[in-house]
Amino acid sequence: MREYVYAGIVVVVFIAFVVMIIMQNNKIKKLMSRYERFMKGKNAEDLSEAIEENFKQMSDLQVEHQKSELKVEETIQTMTSTFRKLGIVKYDAFKEMGGNLSFALCLLDDNNTGFILNTMHGRDSSYTYIKEIIKGEAYATLGEEEKEALDKAMNS
Repeated sequence: MREYVYAGIVVVVFIAFVVMIIMQNNKIKKLMSRYERFMKGKNAEDLSEAIEENFKQMSDLQVEHQKSELKVEETIQTMTSTFRKLGIVKYDAFKEMGGNLSFALCLLDDNNTGFILNTMHGRDSSYTYIKEIIKGEAYATLGEEEKEALDKAMNS
């Protein structure tokens, strides 16, 4: 009985070995096919030129990448000086004479520098004022609504 078990094991190992050889041959054929397609019509000089061209393209890509990094850095620097913070407060400037159409609008950059635009609307007239804000500080006296708009912008 043992002989049959050993014989069975030998047969299974032999079949596994044959299957492995067949699989390796298929992989080698595919690799050779790809290699032959790549080398078709090329000699050592052509291959050398292709490699040099690839290195040149890599150098060009590195230069373009560095230019792109500089542009991104410039864009980031520009973004810090654009108005990105907003605070707006609507109110009735003339107490039931003009409706709730007046507003204080505050626009600030990342350094809390910008302005407050205050428009007071009445039935017969409208007034607009602008006040400069530097690093979160106003150098003109702010009204209640303007202070509220500034706080909203700084905390946005």
